[in-house]
Amino acid sequence: MDPYEENGCVTFLVRHAWLSMRSALAAALDEHGLSVQQYGTLLCVRKDPGLTVADVGRVVGTTRQSANELITGMERAGLVERRPNPKDRRTQQVHLTAAGARRLDEAAPAIRKVEDELEASFSKADRAGARAWLTHMVESAEG
Repeated sequence: MDPYEENGCVTFLVRHAWLSMRSALAAALDEHGLSVQQYGTLLCVRKDPGLTVADVGRVVGTTRQSANELITGMERAGLVERRPNPKDRRTQQVHLTAAGARRLDEAAPAIRKVEDELEASFSKADRAGARAWLTHMVESAEG
């Protein structure tokens, strides 16, 4: 019997799937000079320009301190920039640079290829159902 099914712990199944996918994604991103966390950061900053460092940390699943170090390295590489937060002088907002947007656009087909290969045996309906379930779980967990 499947240990995930036996224990009813879908959380660890999702984690195991992510860790397996992460290594495949890391190999594809390496060709573009990006880590998985950097790619995730570029994606979230494009989607929501002006996120704070703490916001980025929450989205990519790391501490504020680790997110700060990640963003500092990306800033040095010219991928993102920090700007003053007009609503809170204690924080800065993170924005994508033109170079960051280009790098994200260049890496996206490699990620899509990996995802397509991993999902090759799924029907279109299965893919849509899995994405809907994952989206629902994120929204439910975030309250």
